[in-house]
Amino acid sequence: MTDHKADICVIGAGSAGLSVAAVASQIGLKVVLIEKHKMGGDCLNTGCVPSKALLSAAKRAHDMTTVAPFGITPVKPEIDFAGAMKHVHGVIAGIAPHDSVERFESLGCTVLLGEAKLTGKNTVAVNDDIITAKYIVLATGSRAAVPPIPGIEDTDFFTNETIFENTTKPDHLVIVGGGAIGLEMAQAHNRLGAKVTILEKFKCSPKDDPELTKIVLDTLKDEGVDIREGVNIDRVAGKTGDLTITVDGEDLKASHLLIAAGRQPNVDGLDLEKAGVDYDQRGIKVDGILRTSNKRIYALGDCHGGMMFTHLAGYDAGVFIKGALFKSPFAKADYSAIPWVTYTDPELATVGLTEAQAREQYGDAVKVAEWEYGENDRARAELKTKGKIKVIVGKGAKILGASIVGASAGEIIHIYQLAMTKKMKMSDITAMVSPYPTLSEVAKRAAGAYYTPTLYSERTAKIVGILNKIF
Repeated sequence: MTDHKADICVIGAGSAGLSVAAVASQIGLKVVLIEKHKMGGDCLNTGCVPSKALLSAAKRAHDMTTVAPFGITPVKPEIDFAGAMKHVHGVIAGIAPHDSVERFESLGCTVLLGEAKLTGKNTVAVNDDIITAKYIVLATGSRAAVPPIPGIEDTDFFTNETIFENTTKPDHLVIVGGGAIGLEMAQAHNRLGAKVTILEKFKCSPKDDPELTKIVLDTLKDEGVDIREGVNIDRVAGKTGDLTITVDGEDLKASHLLIAAGRQPNVDGLDLEKAGVDYDQRGIKVDGILRTSNKRIYALGDCHGGMMFTHLAGYDAGVFIKGALFKSPFAKADYSAIPWVTYTDPELATVGLTEAQAREQYGDAVKVAEWEYGENDRARAELKTKGKIKVIVGKGAKILGASIVGASAGEIIHIYQLAMTKKMKMSDITAMVSPYPTLSEVAKRAAGAYYTPTLYSERTAKIVGILNKIF
């Protein structure tokens, strides 16, 4: 048995855990980092990175069939599905050294691989090692939630944790869940030659603006994805290659099944009770600076529930570093301007409140500024005119939120995320000088549209007329 004395013990080597470990070790603190599975966590190995790599491969295949308007003869690509998955794992392998045990040991961390359990207020056990730390950081992430569908225990299915190990192109992939993972995997597999059906109990992408979500869903439908909303799955049965999904009394045959019905925090098996850490099925309970009920233990990222995004986990790490390590009195988690993106083609990005949420909170004080991609010259040149931006504005031109559907929406949303974080108003966006021609001009044009009724009003015309007579 080995005893370790540490300033910080980090449990979980995903986005939040690695960020804390890297900073803390490089400023001279003694850090013990524990990882149960793979360094890099869900994002690198089974989430963000592999999904975007597969989407990229699928986009290349789709582009080959849609180039006729550019004067290029379209061709039907020959899909090597195993080759596409080889690309996915090549991307993971290229990033992995940055998150590796070797790198973090080179930074001064003690890295332990195994399942961590809390044994007291400030102690952790993993394998035969006991760690006593001033602070413990729980950054254990989340996993795919599997709904209690009758027959699921005896049926073959994928989650995001296993789908990228599949090297055989599905004949018919049925996806349970119409959130970001479900929509992205539906488009990727469809473009790579699989028949795809999405089964969603409620509405697809329910947290996004429904008008903009419809543009994404219509695109997927036009490409051949069968999307069924408001359905109930009675039961599932079978093995990969021969599956039966019974939907509202009708049998649907499939070769492969993907469960993409949300996420659940990883809190099981940590023995949180022994350290006096409160939690429930929604995650570990934290205060405004991400402390748990045990003031020496913090929970960062997915494990405390709420919005589960890699970039939010990284943000949480920053809150911990500023508050716990640098003792800043201003360190406090504020999730009002955390963006999220569904990386379909077109992309769907949101930050802050949607129009419906804003009207529920602020009523008639809310105004919506809009601009169509079809009015953007770069979008016209690239034939990417399918898209729209909506900016939600409150009293005093305060920006409450923004939603974008269209090419590079995930890149453009940064403008409004920064504006909200820095408490900018719509006038600040109109003052921005955008290089021409760029897709990001839609952000400025939407702000300009907000002021158009005032700028070209009869009152403004009279004021300008008077000023010109005087001067």
